[in-house]
Amino acid sequence: MRKLIACGVALVGALALTVPGALGGAEQTPGITAKTVKIGGTFPLTGPAAAYAPIPLGMKAYFSYINARRGPDGKRGVMGRQIIWKYYDDGYNPANTVQLTRKLVEEDKVFATVGQLGTEHNLAVRPYLNQAKVPQALVSSGASYFGTQFKEYPWTTGWQPDYIAEGRVYGLHIKANHSGKKIAVIYQNDDYGKDYLFGLRVGLGKNYADQNIVATEAVEVTSTSSASQMAKIRSSGAAVLVIFQTPTPTVRSIATGKALGYNPDQIYMNSVSAFRTPMDGAVASAGAAYVNGLLSVTYLKDADSPRWDDDPAMKLYRQIVEKYLPGRNFRDGQIYYGFAKGETFVQALYKAGKNPTRASFMNALLSLNSTNKFALPGVTQKTTKSDRWIISQMQLQRYNANEKVWVPVGKLIDGRPR
Repeated sequence: MRKLIACGVALVGALALTVPGALGGAEQTPGITAKTVKIGGTFPLTGPAAAYAPIPLGMKAYFSYINARRGPDGKRGVMGRQIIWKYYDDGYNPANTVQLTRKLVEEDKVFATVGQLGTEHNLAVRPYLNQAKVPQALVSSGASYFGTQFKEYPWTTGWQPDYIAEGRVYGLHIKANHSGKKIAVIYQNDDYGKDYLFGLRVGLGKNYADQNIVATEAVEVTSTSSASQMAKIRSSGAAVLVIFQTPTPTVRSIATGKALGYNPDQIYMNSVSAFRTPMDGAVASAGAAYVNGLLSVTYLKDADSPRWDDDPAMKLYRQIVEKYLPGRNFRDGQIYYGFAKGETFVQALYKAGKNPTRASFMNALLSLNSTNKFALPGVTQKTTKSDRWIISQMQLQRYNANEKVWVPVGKLIDGRPR
């Protein structure tokens, strides 16, 4: 009898190792146990894009809140699972991103990468993650590739409005409000900057763009100066300046324009640089009068604006920052960005089911139809298998440099009208 029992135990053990879901359910999926879900990402905690370093801190604080509170099912975390959030500093170097992403997948055994930052950086790891069938979820880049190349890379999805759509909004606004004026563009010399420039030209229309864009100056992301490019733009006589750069280079270009005595009628800048730290830097280096009236877009509520002081989501955000990020400034838009992205991840994880797999999680991401309490009212997170832009609506905003706040302009705009 003892031998029979022993054989039975051995057989059950063998089945548990070979039959998917046997005695373990979701434990067969890397990064998932009955009590935890492990996710990760890489971010520029140092280097030329270190202004984005607060993003993973915001995600960490939001996940800490989710882990502590009881959800709609009465359990802490997501369906009783605690979110383990691991992230590394890639210094905004794609080579580091590749190495550290492999570490996350092969050593840390993450369920998915979430929110990794950078266009070139996400492109560098996209083939590896897709070959390994690891979700490359909610990348922190609006590059068009992350939505248009879904057939080749089915395990990748973006989150924010894409750069072409955003650039298109600026083109439409320039044509409607600065008709016939010369336009100059300074942009980051990579896929990030080129997407924005393409979108701008789409919004203007080919003939109008050809006639009115008089200067397009590319700057390497590693460059420490844009003096030669801004000197050429000044010589072009352009009345409209459009800046498609990351935060530190954006501030540098604004300061250089001021120093050169270049005074355009209107400055536009992309949304990824439109938050407190770079704007404070721009005001400090170029003066409030030079920066005042600058235009950008947003799709999230502004943690830096008193407009949202009484908003329930903003109150919750501030409470969480105070508890889990003591000493950090809740007005930091990058922390808030991390919160909003974390909200989308949690929504998708719930939608993936009680025993989520990587496949069910991707299916959840590609069938969203929900709101995000940290986004602007009216913004809808909506996806299909062929439409992977989770957020496509945005609103123009004008910077009041004296009060250091962004003021909304007009209504929500769908950057990719269907």
